[in-house]
Amino acid sequence: MKKFIVAIDQGTTSSRVILFDTLGNIKFKSQLEIKQFFPKNGWVEQDPNEIWQTTCKLLKEVIIKSKKLKGKILSIGITNQRETTVLWDKKNGKPIYNAIVWQDRRTEKYCQLLKKNNYEKIIRKKTGLFIDPYFSATKIKWIINNVKQAKNLIKTNDLLFGTIDTYLIWKLTNGKKHLTDATNASRTMLFNITTNKWDKEILNKLKLPIKIFPEVKNSADNFGVLDKKIFNNEIPISAVLGDQQAAAVGQACFEKGTIKTTYGTGAFVIMNTGLKKIYSKNKLLTTICYRLNEKNTYALEGSIFIAGAGIQWLRDKIKLINNAFDTEKIASSRKDNEGVYIVPAFSGLGAPYWRPEARGLITGLTRNSDWKVLVRAVVESVAYQSYDLFSSMKKDGLKPKIIKIDGGMVANNWFAQFLSNIINLNVIRPKILETTALGAAFLSGYQIGEFKSLNQIKKKWKKDRVFYPKIDKSFRNNLLKGWKLAIRKTLT
Repeated sequence: MKKFIVAIDQGTTSSRVILFDTLGNIKFKSQLEIKQFFPKNGWVEQDPNEIWQTTCKLLKEVIIKSKKLKGKILSIGITNQRETTVLWDKKNGKPIYNAIVWQDRRTEKYCQLLKKNNYEKIIRKKTGLFIDPYFSATKIKWIINNVKQAKNLIKTNDLLFGTIDTYLIWKLTNGKKHLTDATNASRTMLFNITTNKWDKEILNKLKLPIKIFPEVKNSADNFGVLDKKIFNNEIPISAVLGDQQAAAVGQACFEKGTIKTTYGTGAFVIMNTGLKKIYSKNKLLTTICYRLNEKNTYALEGSIFIAGAGIQWLRDKIKLINNAFDTEKIASSRKDNEGVYIVPAFSGLGAPYWRPEARGLITGLTRNSDWKVLVRAVVESVAYQSYDLFSSMKKDGLKPKIIKIDGGMVANNWFAQFLSNIINLNVIRPKILETTALGAAFLSGYQIGEFKSLNQIKKKWKKDRVFYPKIDKSFRNNLLKGWKLAIRKTLT
């Protein structure tokens, strides 16, 4: 009988469930888009019921497919959009409010208040993060303060908090397990990444009750089994990681100094720093890359809020393209950007600026500018934002030589080449672009003993193509000069 591992990949714009064989090959994939709601300026929400229903439907499809392929699913790994926050009623499993998505900026004023009270130093030291609406902590606070049901459920000890992984585990096990892993916990702004515990001092300062929080486990661990009543199967859930950390595992970034960048809805650079926490002096985050056998492997991370989301904006909001694949042909049809830049600060700017109040800007338009230049400018903006992150790493004394890339945007050859040109580094694209799901599957297989070591996993990683910098130095400098000017205008 064939052996399979399943990865549930619950992302910002879609839910996916992927069936892998034990060599890391995709045997079947099922996917459904997820709606986002924008009730007010800077607010981003999703329906937790839709997240659950799509995941449930897809997982059932994949289980049926595995039987048709005459195989057995050994275990399940979960990877998820991080920081997105759900609070629900323990008795009936019903969410008390929509999921507040990581891109949401509604708690900006509360974050400013925390900074004024000098909490940032404590939070930075203990959690590795900056005070920002991006993280889960202030989203939890907002729901408790603004949804009447929340305070009543706290009194009766029936309120539960979770990031998306925790919510899915709760639903998949039919309310038996309230768990998360260290990577997701490390994105809440409430988890002490040294002691590996929810930090009581921070919880007290924010007046958040510890009893609503899940137990934190290793990234490869026992997270319960699928409920037989729902799935007619009792398959173990054996790994959980936030999506960016899962991509680092899927890219086999196990050695200190290895780097991956994922270009999905946002873009995220992760550098493995080993057993040592490095605190950036240039506004990069210190976070947990993965935790195995009670030991943290740490990472430095740079977060770009808008990457593929900019392509979505071109398609859905201003309707310049029909699908994301059009962008490669359109961008390459122009010799240059004609001096047009778009800073896609639709939900503020992440690293290295951390300016939640910033908003998008288009600069350099002339009578000659057409819609194709705007499309190219959005694609280019992702490479420029990446340049800003790698510049921060260099200022911290870290000098990467090779970057592994993944995510939906890197199927675009023009973008991958332009990225290499702008960051002036060799860029490697893997054969399997679904590295987020692959990382969750790999660690799930590791937990059940199917893979004996991280080195065995590393040997399964395969490259597709290397992009080398091919650009005139002065041309590159002029492009970056225009970008820096556009950023200055955005921030003033």
